[in-house]
Amino acid sequence: MSQPIETELTKMLGIKYPIIMAPMFLVSNAAMTIAAIESGITGAIPALNYRTDKELRAAIKEIKDIAKGPFGINLIVNKSNVRMKEQLNTCVELGVDFIITSLGSPRLVIEACKPKGIKVFCDVVDVEYALKVQELGADAIIAVNSEAGGHAGPTSFKELIPLLVEKCTIPVISAGGVGTGKQFKDKLALGACGISMGSPFIATNEAGVSDDYKQAVVDYGAKDIVMTTKLSGTPCTVINTPYVQEIGTKQTWLERLLNKNKTLKKYAKMLTFYKGMKSLEKAAFGATYKTVWCAGPSIEYVNKVQPVNEIVEQLISDYYS
Repeated sequence: MSQPIETELTKMLGIKYPIIMAPMFLVSNAAMTIAAIESGITGAIPALNYRTDKELRAAIKEIKDIAKGPFGINLIVNKSNVRMKEQLNTCVELGVDFIITSLGSPRLVIEACKPKGIKVFCDVVDVEYALKVQELGADAIIAVNSEAGGHAGPTSFKELIPLLVEKCTIPVISAGGVGTGKQFKDKLALGACGISMGSPFIATNEAGVSDDYKQAVVDYGAKDIVMTTKLSGTPCTVINTPYVQEIGTKQTWLERLLNKNKTLKKYAKMLTFYKGMKSLEKAAFGATYKTVWCAGPSIEYVNKVQPVNEIVEQLISDYYS
């Protein structure tokens, strides 16, 4: 068994290796998180992966009952998440170990978590925002770099990590661009206290996604990752499958319209059906998270579907080799 890697993150959470299995929308689940904890790392799940508060509570309780180690929940903290306060209350009540905030101000989260000893880590893409969340009382920042999967940042890890380490006084966790032990070591060498790693864990036995999605992570590589605005209007990294090539990566006029006015959606759908415009229908409504698969360039290093613990073991073995 490999020796522990001690950093500020491992001390803060009491884990063996400074790795967070990144929260992935519609991918992360309780089984993956339990496997992460049992492998000596930690994991986080987007609260929005659960449609109801009852489901979120059940998942948190399941993880606590089975695995004896820390885990977190990811909260979208802007106005688009109308359930944020309810999700936050549940996390505080049930006592998760940390919360990762994304896409907004973490003020409410920090105010609710501090008295309970729950750590708050904040996604950031630049120094300006990092300093703001530090001032609010964040426990660490997650530096989302240009190699991250999903909503990537604009800056290379080689530039972003040293800059944040220099300007901030709280720990920096690197997110994006790790598929090997060497890449893991590189991030720590630049001053990061740990990594948040997602895409390689999509192709695991514990992931609840389709076999086709898992196989795509195995079959495709870094050169096959493209940015699309078709899923949400915000640029997002996806695998460039034949389907993505067919529907394109830019929003159509109809999608842009619908993004601004959701009430028009049913009328637009009626219009496309009425006119029989199947190509328009597919372009406007075809891109869903079931048909278009998010991932980052680190899928380059995935060559089979395997259990979570084997990915962790290989990463740590490579780190020490």
